[in-house]
Amino acid sequence: MKSHTLREIAGSFPSHWDRHYAASKLRTDPLYEALAADLAASDLPLLDIGCGIGLSAHFLRSRGIDVPVHGLDYDSRKIHSARQAATSAGLSGIAFEAHDARKGLPDHQGNVCILDILQFFDPEAQETLLRLAASRVAPGGLLLIRSGIRDDSWRFKITVAGDLLAKATRWMQAAPTHYPTHEDFERILSPFGDLEIRPLWGKTPFNNHWIRFTRRASGG
Repeated sequence: MKSHTLREIAGSFPSHWDRHYAASKLRTDPLYEALAADLAASDLPLLDIGCGIGLSAHFLRSRGIDVPVHGLDYDSRKIHSARQAATSAGLSGIAFEAHDARKGLPDHQGNVCILDILQFFDPEAQETLLRLAASRVAPGGLLLIRSGIRDDSWRFKITVAGDLLAKATRWMQAAPTHYPTHEDFERILSPFGDLEIRPLWGKTPFNNHWIRFTRRASGG
């Protein structure tokens, strides 16, 4: 990302901590490039589950992706910051809502993303959320997930430590509960469409993967 664009996005956040976090995250995390690349050719609205302070919406707008975005997050403080930053940046077509995904999902037909939150759900809640999210994807649309994958790698151990640190510093309100496996995604999502899973750790030490699910055009 160009440095002036990064500064503009980070500068729209009201608190020093959120500005620093936004700048660091956008500069080092390959997540946003992956999201924009997959959504660039789509005009479907996006449901962003676990949107945090709304960085995905800012990044997509910076890449000229102007679809409506509905962001949900459990943390009301982050939603408040996301709303303030969107207003400060003059973003339109974006709504942020405090919402616990364990209680279901709003009506939606389009693309869906779930970024870095699955580990905070127990196995049953993970499966429920993934099935609900897949049902909100329009035929031919995408469910895009970034998640740590449970395996025996050193990257996985660092991923767990990072999530525990996020809880200790109160950036996240919960500690990790369960990390899905490659097989979990195959079992839950493959019956409804096409699934691709690939590493997405970039220059980070974390065991993050990109899960790209395409809903079958005939439904499913």
